[in-house]
Amino acid sequence: MDEFQRSWLLAQLGPDTDPADLERRFFRLRSARAVALEVLGERRAKLLGDPLKVTVDGVVTMDLQENLRGIERQIDGVRQASAPDDPREEGEEKNILVTSTMVPSRRYR
Repeated sequence: MDEFQRSWLLAQLGPDTDPADLERRFFRLRSARAVALEVLGERRAKLLGDPLKVTVDGVVTMDLQENLRGIERQIDGVRQASAPDDPREEGEEKNILVTSTMVPSRRYR
């Protein structure tokens, strides 16, 4: 895994994600997108394994349904976003940065 793939994964999964775990997964899966989807799928499964809403009358209410929806939106975003190791299509344009100097058309006295 190169630096671009690692930084893309950390941007998708958060800076607290273990880089060594990402390396092991990438070695097995060979795709940054597949690694991100696997990690997000595990996070989603962990949320589904526990009750999404717990209420203790008069004391506390804990609702994790929005967290689940957020992870599902994140999974959709990873599926739609371009990953750094996606193959380029033949007709696909590359982004090129060009700089130039701007000067006034008339000189001022």
